[in-house]
Amino acid sequence: MLIDSHAHLEMKEFDADRNDVIERARLAGVECIVTVGTNLSLSRKALSVARQYHDIYATVGVHPHDVAKAENKTFDELKALAQDPKVVAFGEIGLDYFRNISPREKQVEMFARQLELACELKLPIIIHDRDAHEQTLRMVKESKVRNGVFHCFSGDWAMARQCLDLGFYLSVPGVVTFDKSQKLQEVVRHAPLDWLLLETDCPYLTPAPYRGKRNEPAFIVHTAQKVAQIRGLSCEEVAQAAAQNTRRLFRLEPAVPK
Repeated sequence: MLIDSHAHLEMKEFDADRNDVIERARLAGVECIVTVGTNLSLSRKALSVARQYHDIYATVGVHPHDVAKAENKTFDELKALAQDPKVVAFGEIGLDYFRNISPREKQVEMFARQLELACELKLPIIIHDRDAHEQTLRMVKESKVRNGVFHCFSGDWAMARQCLDLGFYLSVPGVVTFDKSQKLQEVVRHAPLDWLLLETDCPYLTPAPYRGKRNEPAFIVHTAQKVAQIRGLSCEEVAQAAAQNTRRLFRLEPAVPK
């Protein structure tokens, strides 16, 4: 059974057919989905979606694109949302020096603040790191957080080893199915299987053979198949290991249908 460790079912791209998307995921063998908040409004919506389905969990946090709009009351409300048993992590948080939608100084300030809040809440973190590897690693090392995942991992094997040494998981998106993703494929080849998660990041990063279409949790099977091919394992072995890792990180209970 598969787990999509990072989806965005709360986003508007799924408003028209969210229930159908979730049902297709179940039919594809996805037993659990973690839907990830990226600002206060979408964190609320992620939790609302999770409350409606036994096999969906939520996270709360402010993405680096949105931190310029965050205020003190934003974090007070996120802290309150995080008390819900359906909330399993804090994130996604981090740095994005590729698009720089929020000023870098504000990104750094708010990443540090959210690292402290996650530590206070005793929740694992979901890290967004794009073109900010050195700064992200330095801030994580300086923080007290030693439990989380580098979502949509985009570093090389040298960086991966540093993340693993800090006790962080590496999450593999559909990008691994792209022919040009040699760096990520090398990481998948060398990283301990016990430290890999699978994700879609839907509606983004659609894997082959569906590139150009909206991504959805059912497509995670293609990511699992590619990881299995790279590792020389069966798809079932990869799916089971990644699911166990995800449950361990987020402290998920086995899914029990209502």
